[in-house]
Amino acid sequence: MEKSQPTKVTVQAVIQAPVEKVWRYWTEPDHITKWNQASEDWHAPRAENDLRIGGKFLTRMEAKDGSMGFDFGGVYDVVNLHEAIGYAMEDGRRVDIAFVDQGNETKVVETFDAESSNPVELQQAGWQAIMDNFKAYTEHN
Repeated sequence: MEKSQPTKVTVQAVIQAPVEKVWRYWTEPDHITKWNQASEDWHAPRAENDLRIGGKFLTRMEAKDGSMGFDFGGVYDVVNLHEAIGYAMEDGRRVDIAFVDQGNETKVVETFDAESSNPVELQQAGWQAIMDNFKAYTEHN
């Protein structure tokens, strides 16, 4: 039986900041905990990041009211400074992020394999909300 290819979903934003700052805010745990949530009622109380090929990352995501939470993690297989990050999530799905240097702004394009439990539109909206939080945090700090 042939395994079907996962649906690829893309989210993106143009951040009004140079690529060096965008990269730092995307990859440093102290910054990740400030922007990595899809809505105001969630937060990321903890993040760990070993940014190298074969390195692992983990971000704890929780509802602020304590009603639910989960660990989001994976293993890097692409790390090109200021250009690209790629990883496999713990469930085997793939994520690729491109950082496009446009001078005083940076385009971030993130493509991920959708999971089968939730509608693709819902997943795209959630990941885009996180991307939008990243943009706002990076531009205002």
